[in-house]
Amino acid sequence: MRLTIIGGVGAYPEPVAGCSGYVLEHDGFVLLVDPGYATAAAVQAGWDPGEVGAVVVTHGHPDHCADVNPLLRARKLGAGAVPPPPLPLFCPHGALDAVLALDEPGMVDDAYDLREFDPGATLTIGPFTVRTAALPHFVPNAGLRITAGGATVTYTGDSGPSDVLDDLAAGADLLLAEATYADEVPAPRLGRLSSARAAGAVAVRAGVGALWLTHLWPGSDPVAHLAAAEQAGWKGPLAVARPGLRIDLAVSGAGAA
Repeated sequence: MRLTIIGGVGAYPEPVAGCSGYVLEHDGFVLLVDPGYATAAAVQAGWDPGEVGAVVVTHGHPDHCADVNPLLRARKLGAGAVPPPPLPLFCPHGALDAVLALDEPGMVDDAYDLREFDPGATLTIGPFTVRTAALPHFVPNAGLRITAGGATVTYTGDSGPSDVLDDLAAGADLLLAEATYADEVPAPRLGRLSSARAAGAVAVRAGVGALWLTHLWPGSDPVAHLAAAEQAGWKGPLAVARPGLRIDLAVSGAGAA
């Protein structure tokens, strides 16, 4: 299983990086996770939009799903004589209502197949098994445990502290963890967002193979986030998710490129 970062910034895009956006590939199947603001261009730089086999969205905030719209437009309006089949869109109930309502009625209806789920469901998407779990945020949010070829990636979406996350991440080859802040989460967002320090602690408790920090607030110092995760006791492989970061995961372990 290969994971490629195509975004990684929280809230709004930076000049050189879009918001949340992650591509997983296995056995020729392309799974796009959380295509937030300014990630559709990165998708097109690496893959034909028609090659995307499915999309999973953890929650309905636009920095995690806004670019579902240009992706559907590219598949619908840029298609050749034989358009790609409707794109399966997996999301919690209602998470994509606003994005799918952006176009004139009916414009992209035949370009997607909406498959809403309750967090806690287990999904089969091509070669991937995706176990979902409700994690605390301002809106319903589904953490993901994605497995294929004997390798596992756990992704938090956006999440405050939760014992459920420890279980979702247990023994994963890679934990891709929201770390909006380096250390302290401001009081108005406490319990609904996370920090690099908290992600490091989860990685230690869950015994994961590697930790990648994502969804950093725009303009953040990545060095401070890395240091905070290490101060929490994390001693394993560690990186900040930025566009182009890639890892190939196998049963025996992982190697980043």
